[in-house]
Amino acid sequence: MSIRTAVYAATTALVAILIGSGGLAYVLRVPDVVQGVVALGFPIHFVVLLGAWKVLGAIAIVLPRLPLVKEWAYFGIVLDLTGAAYTSVATGAAWWHAAAPLAIALLAAVSWALRPDSRRLRGAALTLAA
Repeated sequence: MSIRTAVYAATTALVAILIGSGGLAYVLRVPDVVQGVVALGFPIHFVVLLGAWKVLGAIAIVLPRLPLVKEWAYFGIVLDLTGAAYTSVATGAAWWHAAAPLAIALLAAVSWALRPDSRRLRGAALTLAA
């Protein structure tokens, strides 16, 4: 296994686990998690919807094929994470409440950039050297 493949697999697994488990906590309405999201100003019904999207995104990035679905899943994951960081800053939360989602967004970007050709849209513009 090449280093590129190993880094892709590790970052993808890590992002899927972090996003998927967080999404599951949202869907199951884990009290501490719901309290944290509601404290940021979001309504409780949004927590469940966001959780479902997170779980679906985590599944999409690990499934084989479906390159268009993967593109949208990566976009949604990065949008969610950067939105979480921005909301944390805007509400005056501790610095690590913004740093953690940005770090995961960076992992998602690495996973996206290193994905194999079989998981890319045909004609994708960004290509990294092997």
